Amino acid sequence: QVQLVESGGGLVQAGESLRLSCAASGSTFTINTMGWYRQAPGQQRELVATIITSTGSTNYVGSVKGRFTISRNSAKNAVWLQMNSLKPEDTAVYFCSVTSYSGINSWGKGTLVTVSS
Repeated sequence: QVQLVESGGGLVQAGESLRLSCAASGSTFTINTMGWYRQAPGQQRELVATIITSTGSTNYVGSVKGRFTISRNSAKNAVWLQMNSLKPEDTAVYFCSVTSYSGINSWGKGTLVTVSS
C-alpha cells in the first residue's frame, strides 16, 4: 500500500504559478508511474500528467502542454507539478495518483487550486 498526501494548492490570479507537491509513503518501491489528475466542479476527473519512475518519460493532457511540468525524485517518494500561466479553466481539485507494477492505483485526497480571472 502507498499513502499519498498533496499540498501546495491555493488561490491565484490568472497568469500566475503554483507548485503542487505529493509525498508518498509506504511501499513506494512498488511504484511504476506517478501522476496528477484533476476534477473541476460538475466534471469528471481527468488526467493532467504522468511520469514513469524508471525512465522519467512524461505524458500531458493537451490543455496543459507547455505550461505544466511533472517531475519526481529518484526515491519515488515525491512528485511535483509545476503549473505556470494558470488559467481560470485550470480551477479544480488536483489529485496525486500512483500505479504499482502490478496495476494497483493509490490516490491522495486532493488539493484545491482556484484561478481567478
